[in-house]
Amino acid sequence: MNQPPVLISAERIADRVRELAAEISADYADKGDLVLIGVLKGSFVFLADLARELTIPRTIEFIAVSSYATGSKSSGAVRLIMDVRGNIENRHVLIVEDIVDSGHTLAYLLGILSSHRPASIRTCTLLHKAECAEVEVDIDYVGFPIGDEWVVGYGLDYAERDRTLPYIGIVTPDDRR
Repeated sequence: MNQPPVLISAERIADRVRELAAEISADYADKGDLVLIGVLKGSFVFLADLARELTIPRTIEFIAVSSYATGSKSSGAVRLIMDVRGNIENRHVLIVEDIVDSGHTLAYLLGILSSHRPASIRTCTLLHKAECAEVEVDIDYVGFPIGDEWVVGYGLDYAERDRTLPYIGIVTPDDRR
């Protein structure tokens, strides 16, 4: 497979991550320790860069879910693979996602994490495919709105490939064979 064409450059991503971190830091400046919950596997690169840019106290947790897909389309069924390990009760939580498209996974996560009784839950995603939404979810911080392209890089993959690209690239149907 050739290198995917660039949709969002590494420089644009770095700039936007700094902007998001400044906004989040300002919003949580007087709230104490923020718990960042990264959704595995895709969010790990974005989460790491975002966490380093924040200027407020923060801790990091991870959660893993699996959504059942048929081809490149999610069925909407989501199941928990790994819950957060730390106590988030009465703490401010920020879910950090790589991409939100149908909204099923984020809606599921909001329900699961609400059961832990945090002080607040907000959401942050690097990429948002608003035109693919099937479930209404509020996203508090969005890195980049994108169309209905299949994307890889900066944590996102196709068949576990291209996660480590420093940019967001587009995978064409021919590349997905």
